[in-house]
Order: sequence, then C-alpha cells, then structure tokens
Amino acid sequence: MQVNPGIFKAYDIRGIYPTELNEEAGYLIGRAFVTFLGASTVIVGRDMRISGPAMFAAVTRGITDQGADVVDIGMVSTDQYYFACATLGLPGMMVTASHNPKQYSGFKMVRQMPYLLSGDEGIQDLRRLVESEAFPEPARKGAITAHDFKEPFVQKILSLIDVAALEARAKQGSPLRVIADTGNGMVGPALQEIYSRLPIEFVGMYLDPDGNLPNHGLDPLQPENRAELQARVPAEGFDIGFLFDGDGDRFFAIDDRGEFISGDFLTAIMGQYLLEKYPAAKILYDVRASWAVQDLIKAKGGTPLMERVGHAFIKRRMATEDAVYAGEVTGHYYFKDFYYADSGLLPSLLLMEMLAKRGVRMSDLLRELEAKYFISGEINSKVDDVKGRLEALAARFADGKIERMDGVSVSYDSWHFNVRGSNTEPLIRLNLESVASPEEMAAKRDEVLSIILG
Repeated sequence: MQVNPGIFKAYDIRGIYPTELNEEAGYLIGRAFVTFLGASTVIVGRDMRISGPAMFAAVTRGITDQGADVVDIGMVSTDQYYFACATLGLPGMMVTASHNPKQYSGFKMVRQMPYLLSGDEGIQDLRRLVESEAFPEPARKGAITAHDFKEPFVQKILSLIDVAALEARAKQGSPLRVIADTGNGMVGPALQEIYSRLPIEFVGMYLDPDGNLPNHGLDPLQPENRAELQARVPAEGFDIGFLFDGDGDRFFAIDDRGEFISGDFLTAIMGQYLLEKYPAAKILYDVRASWAVQDLIKAKGGTPLMERVGHAFIKRRMATEDAVYAGEVTGHYYFKDFYYADSGLLPSLLLMEMLAKRGVRMSDLLRELEAKYFISGEINSKVDDVKGRLEALAARFADGKIERMDGVSVSYDSWHFNVRGSNTEPLIRLNLESVASPEEMAAKRDEVLSIILG
C-alpha cells in the first residue's frame, strides 16, 4: 500500500486522520506489528479522540487477521497502558496522538516493557512491511477479550507514595489543597479515583475525556492551555496546580504564585527528593536540561547521566543503567518502580508527598533555582536547512566544548545551549542557559538565534 512515510516518526506513528493516517493504514499496521514481533497476543488501548473507535477497530482487525489475540484494555491513559503491558509481559499498541490537536491519530508501540518501538528499532521496519504487504499466511484468526486494569493500576500508583505523610499533614489541620486540569484528556477518571482516596482537598477541571476538546488544547506547554489554571491557583489559595497532556504520560505543575514550573527545575527537585529514598542512585536527564539538574543531583550524592531526547531512548538507558528516575524538560518523568516508564500521575503524587514532608511552599524551592539558573525555555525556529544551520552554529562556537549526543550542544564556563532539529517539522529547537545573569542569557540567546535565522 502507498502510505504517507511521514507518519512513521522517531518515537511513534502519528498523522492527521483520515488524510495521512486512516483505517486502511491502521489495519496494515496491525498486521505488520504482529508480523515484525512474531506476537501471539497484543494489548490494545485507546485515548478519547473522535477517530479512536474507528482506528481501534481497524488495528485490532489487522492484529487478529494476522493470527494474534487482542487484550482490549479500553479507553485508558498511556501510563495505564504501560502498566498493562508490564503486568502481562506482552507487547502493545496504544491508539493515541498524545498532545497533538484533535484531528490527529497515531500509535505508541511497546515491544516488551520498558522497550518501545522507535524509528531506529522497529518503526521503519513496520513501514516497509506496510508498503510491501508481505505478510505470512496466519494459521488461525485471533480473538479479542476485554480486560479492565483500572483498579490494579490505582493500587500500583498508590503503593509508590507515602500516604502516611499526607495523612500527617492533614491531621495538623492543613491538608494540601490541589487543583488539576486534565483538559478533557485521558487522565481525569484515574486521577479522580486516586485522589478520592487521599487526605487532600482536591478540585478538578475538565476531567471528563472528550475528543471534541471543548475547553482548550492538549499540550500544556502552550501558554493558552494553562492560563486558566495559572490564574486560579493563587486566586483561590491552592498549594499547587497540576496539568497533564492528552494521553497522560506527561506532567506539568503550577506553583503557589501561579508560575509555570519548568521541566528542568521539576526534574532537579524531584531527583533530589528521590535521592533521599534511594541514596547514591543514578538519575537520567536529557541534553536540553538546565545545569540545575546535574548540580542538585551531585549535591545530594547521586550520579547524573545525560541521554538523548525521546522516551524510547530514555527507557532503554534507564534499564541498562538501573537508574531510579529520569526527567525530560518537556514533562516526561520516568520511574524504575513503575517499570522504567513515564507517568503523569505518579510525579503529581510525589510532589504532594514532598511538600507534606518538608512543610515548605513550592515557590520557596523554586526561588533558590531561579536566582542562579537563567533558562531560555525551548525556542522553535522554522528554517529551510536544519543540518546546515546546526553546522553553522558548531563552526561559530567551535571554541566552546561541543557534544553531538543529540543535535549540537555547546558549553562555556557560564553558559551553554543545545540545538536540535525537530523529528517531525523543519524546525530548530533551542534551549539555552546562563548561570551568570539574566542579561547574559538574553544576549547569548539572541546571538544564537541570529545564526539560526541566518
């Protein structure tokens, strides 16, 4: 079949429904998945998108036509899907386009937890199988059975936090006050179930999964998607606010001032906290991160390890290194205790546990970092020649320390930056930091941007 090769991304399959990715492609991708892995049973879940039922039906028909059985886990968040794959020890396909706009569909594919199919390992093989339709004749037709993992998932997540710390805080007469916006994505139902069992004051926003997205988009990194929550946290006196992306594998937080907390600082703060539980452990972070991450981890006696961007790479490296935790600046947080997988719910609970135990405000922890680490945030620029711009930057800053783990990273004594090409668009993504001053950050950011923009 002639299929749009652009849907086969670095970490998953994703495209606009039905022009780029439709039922016919979904059916063949299901057959290709079974053929490539030699799978006899495949777990399949889906998110709340309008195209979800049709794409779920297509991919499961492909899987069963190719002779494998399907375990239908229903409409779930991606961390529930990872839990199901890990619990049953089976490969899986999740019908989701994560935080993309509502017209998108896609698949996140597990080989065997914590190993996922990626562009380097498996996704391009699927593309070739779909294009050739070279599927062996199956010996049988597979069957579909339903399996509900919601309660075991809730129990697992609750087992990973210290509920007694939250109870102690509540007994002092000051239970934590939390407000969470799930944006009509997949986190709402599990979030309500888990938080209803905890001694906290909880308020939810847009908790019902709805593929029409009646309130705002699914990507909390876009300021318009978090503006309402940022206003409500300080106005209504909440200790903290939480946001999740559409499929629930990413997590974001708003502090008591109503300020958005960067993923760099959350990675560093949670990393330090987890080192209290797991002394001298290894912790992963991605190439874009603030120096705050490695500094705080080293100060607490941990070993910081840098890795390239992307969940397929992070999970694999965590398993290899036996790291207890990893954080990406885009809101992915991974835990050894959760099968080296990323979860949106678990970091929200760990932050509450930390605030309860330490008796501090989130803004107090952040002020120390904000006074020392001046970060640009990720800046995306559209360019004609991504590779050419990256090489121009490497040439211009050749007197710095250059690394090429993922894109081009350049370090000097008081500032550093990473530039990477997007895996999906003609974009260069810049992350830059100074530890000297906000003025140096701004000046260096503008200098690098002038070269990116030619």
